[in-house]
Amino acid sequence: MDRHLEAFLEMLAAERGAARNTLAAYAADLGDLAAFLRQREPRGLAAASADALRAYLARLAEEGLSARTAARRLSAMRQFFRFLAREGVRPDDPTELLDSPRQGKSLPKALRAAEVTALLDAAARLPGKRGPLTVAMLELLYCSGLRASELVGLPASALAQDGALILVRGKGNKDRLVPISGRARTAVLGLQDPKKPSKWLFPSYGASGHLTRQSLVLLVKQAALEAGLDPAKVSPHVLRHSFASHLLEGGADLRALQMLLGHADIATTQIYTRVLEERLRELVETHHPLA
Repeated sequence: MDRHLEAFLEMLAAERGAARNTLAAYAADLGDLAAFLRQREPRGLAAASADALRAYLARLAEEGLSARTAARRLSAMRQFFRFLAREGVRPDDPTELLDSPRQGKSLPKALRAAEVTALLDAAARLPGKRGPLTVAMLELLYCSGLRASELVGLPASALAQDGALILVRGKGNKDRLVPISGRARTAVLGLQDPKKPSKWLFPSYGASGHLTRQSLVLLVKQAALEAGLDPAKVSPHVLRHSFASHLLEGGADLRALQMLLGHADIATTQIYTRVLEERLRELVETHHPLA
């Protein structure tokens, strides 16, 4: 690995508390850039010019990568070269001369409240232990808006026997308190086996000791099939979107929603206002007599 890239990844881990998956994504994105530059810049990744970086972004477009993916790659490049400039490795930041790829404004996909109810009812019909487990995880996802990784990684200590809040460790190892419903708390506590205490709220026999994100996704898809919903349109992330959209529709404050979702920037949360606008437009077009 390029020594400057290695130093950058070490900084992300030590100073920003970046998760393993985040570090792997940065390493892959910047490693792809380094491979592209190998023939163009013999002095290495750190010496890349703005023209070379432009050529790389152009190649991504030629290969048909989406604007979202190109924007993510550019974001990784910006952070890397800013780090190099800050550390005095190079005197400038070549990414300052680059334009961001234009992205279409895609709305988050959210389930209707009736669809969430159908999903929970269907989860209860899954055979064996899958039923109660899936119900508990869906109840907790929908009432709290947790990310999939946050949910499966919850320690047993996160949920007190009589507590109405759970302590969640989110991105960048930042903790936040999230209120949960009585239904969710009851469903989760119903899974606990005092004869088999575990460090995790959702334990498993895997290497991590807790249920994996892949297992969670599979359970959600099975519940969707049982409910007669398209499994391609139902996921833990869709339930997070549904939580946010339904709260906003009910009059929730955007700042409060930002805290609940664990967003570092309010701009990320503001995307849900477009969801609400879309729902209101659809309501008028469907029910107004002159629409």
